[in-house]
Amino acid sequence: MARQLDYPTMHRIFSRFRDANPEPKGELEHVNAFTLLVAVALSAQATDAGVNKATRGLFPIADTPEKMLALGEERLIEHIKTIGLFRNKAKNVIRLSQLLIDNFGGQVPSSRAALQSLPGVGRKTANVVLNMWFHQAAQAVDTHIFRIGNRSGIAPGKDETVVERAIEDNVPAEFLQHAHHWLILHGRYICTARKPRCADCIIAADCQFEEKTA
Repeated sequence: MARQLDYPTMHRIFSRFRDANPEPKGELEHVNAFTLLVAVALSAQATDAGVNKATRGLFPIADTPEKMLALGEERLIEHIKTIGLFRNKAKNVIRLSQLLIDNFGGQVPSSRAALQSLPGVGRKTANVVLNMWFHQAAQAVDTHIFRIGNRSGIAPGKDETVVERAIEDNVPAEFLQHAHHWLILHGRYICTARKPRCADCIIAADCQFEEKTA
């Protein structure tokens, strides 16, 4: 595990991310807070591309909790059956739709605790929704961010919670809103698991990863 980078280095790294991509966007397609919540819940152990392919036919007909309930679990399964764990995910989406109506007036809540009270919504899913829809500086740590945090020294930690805290505590405040997306996109396309593209990395000079590729 790399050591935590100091403040000047962190500021330099995130300045480079910002210069390269001032307004990073998540890649899950959605049209409102509800469809974002559903898309993120469906993305567990699945790719964003796979989820987008499934939801392009789903969201035009079920973009509210009420419409999702009207669609029903079996018809929902038909749309998402190409996604891993689709049966359990369909059950959760129907249940969370009902709870949104019963407990939140059909609206997606803007608090982590309320979001995590919904079936199939863990801390990571809640943080993605808080960040992307409600523009809170919440940090959702997935496998990409966990890998980069530990390789580079941006946010070293033994588990996702520690990495999340390291990001919140050590990334300069001006970069926190977009830190999640800069890191996840960097992990997805540059700092890949098997063979990171170190030659194409804009933060390579400050990264502590000892096994850099040529």
